[in-house]
Amino acid sequence: MPPTTDHSHSNTSLARRAWNIRRTALRMGAVQGQGYIGQALGVADVLAVSYFHALNHRPDDPEWEGRDRFFLSIGHYAIALYSAMIEAGILPDDELETYGMDDSRMPMSGMAAYTPGMEITGGSLGHGLGIAVGSALGLKRKGNPAFIYNLMSDGELGEGSTWEAVMSAVSHKLDNLICIVDFNDQQADGKTTHALATGHGTEAAKWAAFGWHAQEVDGNDLDAVVAAFDTARALPDPRPRVIICNTKMCKGVPFLEERDITHFIRVEADEWDKAIAVLDEDMPQ
Repeated sequence: MPPTTDHSHSNTSLARRAWNIRRTALRMGAVQGQGYIGQALGVADVLAVSYFHALNHRPDDPEWEGRDRFFLSIGHYAIALYSAMIEAGILPDDELETYGMDDSRMPMSGMAAYTPGMEITGGSLGHGLGIAVGSALGLKRKGNPAFIYNLMSDGELGEGSTWEAVMSAVSHKLDNLICIVDFNDQQADGKTTHALATGHGTEAAKWAAFGWHAQEVDGNDLDAVVAAFDTARALPDPRPRVIICNTKMCKGVPFLEERDITHFIRVEADEWDKAIAVLDEDMPQ
């Protein structure tokens, strides 16, 4: 069953939460004039479901021992996670203007030592799932019923360390581990499916062959993401769970969606306001 955490302003729709996360990410992007905005816009729906439906956490006590842990394996997605944590009340909105600056609690790549609620330091890709496996095993040995959620990128499917962690999780029967793969089919040098990941319709079967409970969903369909998270959490089988979330880079801002290169977004100064204005035209209730 989903956790019982009483999220503040719980009457706010998940669609509005996702919209707020996107808008905050754009505001942060404008501070630096560039950034991993494409990923933030694409994964906003997944983060909204994570923080406002799935996770058992206390925004005013991010180190509460009973919390579910959310690991950001993809350190450069920090702008997306900061936006979600601002929306959740873990980080204050008035620090947004410090994003990426010296002494900020919001560096451009996620670092646990700097930011409340940032569970691990992401960065060298392919390490997050291994850390998640160790943490999930530790929670089990302590008798802590909390879950570990690990958000990783499709690019990390090409890392050998990822598959070592996949096998370890099955060996240890880690039913408290839920891995979320953001499959947006973009890497720095081109499409992920032109590298080692095989693409839509095939990744879940690969994980299942290793012994995981695997689901693949449209990561920008809130109802589908909610159903997948609920299924993963309620599964009685003693094995780890993975949700492959197929997302669209720059989701919600059509003129950015249409760009050929969206891994790292650079726009003209006036385009940040234009992007926010476009998003504002479709604000959900």
